Amino acid sequence: MTAEIEALTISPGCRVKMHYTITLADGTVADSTREAEPIEFTMGDGTLVEGLELALYGLKAGEQQAVTLEPRQTFGFPDPENVHTLPRSEFPVDMRPEEGQIVAFSTPSGEEVPGAIVSVNDQEVTVDFNHPLAGHEIRFDVEILAIEAPQGEGEN
Repeated sequence: MTAEIEALTISPGCRVKMHYTITLADGTVADSTREAEPIEFTMGDGTLVEGLELALYGLKAGEQQAVTLEPRQTFGFPDPENVHTLPRSEFPVDMRPEEGQIVAFSTPSGEEVPGAIVSVNDQEVTVDFNHPLAGHEIRFDVEILAIEAPQGEGEN
């Protein structure tokens, strides 16, 4: 049984527990679980973008890996169509939008999406709804802590 667990590698449907750090080309840490709880997810459930998931296939518990990924492999490129100018009147009266601020917006379907405020004047607020890492090459460092076989596999 021990050899079977040691041989388990990350594949579709596996449950994975890991620490990760995402770093920009200039060394800025964009996101990390190192100082918090590790992330747990099932491969293919949409928790990670496809490019990040692909970097994990074949790894085993206890292994570490660092890969550099292009924007097309991760968060894509900024789309000018995702930058919108909204009337200032659409924001709460007591809210003072500021450049660089991240604000949660509700879509017509009720989903919440983040938007980064690009510019503000008395009449309008320009908001960028692109992913904050869109257009950036990133370094993805992972440490695999545990792997569980996909549900239904390995059971007798």
